[in-house]
Amino acid sequence: MKKYLPERELKYILTTKNKAAQLLSLQSKTIKSLFENKEIDDYRFVELQKAIKDFYDYQGRSERIKNFPYPRQFATINSFFIKLFCLLLPFGMLREFDKLNESIDGAMKGEMVWLVVPFSVLISWVYTSLEQVGESTENPFEGAANDVPISQMSRTIEIDMREMLGETNLPPALQPQNNIVL
Repeated sequence: MKKYLPERELKYILTTKNKAAQLLSLQSKTIKSLFENKEIDDYRFVELQKAIKDFYDYQGRSERIKNFPYPRQFATINSFFIKLFCLLLPFGMLREFDKLNESIDGAMKGEMVWLVVPFSVLISWVYTSLEQVGESTENPFEGAANDVPISQMSRTIEIDMREMLGETNLPPALQPQNNIVL
């Protein structure tokens, strides 16, 4: 922000809680000052204020998406049912694997029931892994490896906007670090 704000405004912004909202407030005050000094006409004033209002609405929506708590009852109930399923799974498979003894000859005859153990472990692993994936995607804007690459998206928008303004000294696009895009 140092590049775009006067020192006085930068110090003020850095002391506030909601920096984005305060930046929009400063922009609104600047536009009002331009209008009062007759540097912009009524139409441009109204349109610029409308744009700032829209930005403020978008900012609020983004904050609500990021800060909305994921209902824990879904995760809690899901976790309970996965654990219950994994606990009861071997008992549900016993009879089916015992039936296989009738159709098998050789060294495994009479021992098919023991295959319940590796199959139960494998199936339980699949379901617990799915639960972990679901839990890791609860907050997609925290900057973890599997989250939405919001920083990269923001940088791309910044580069595009600055190019539209005719700037040539553009920041580099964010590159993946350890094959992770943030």
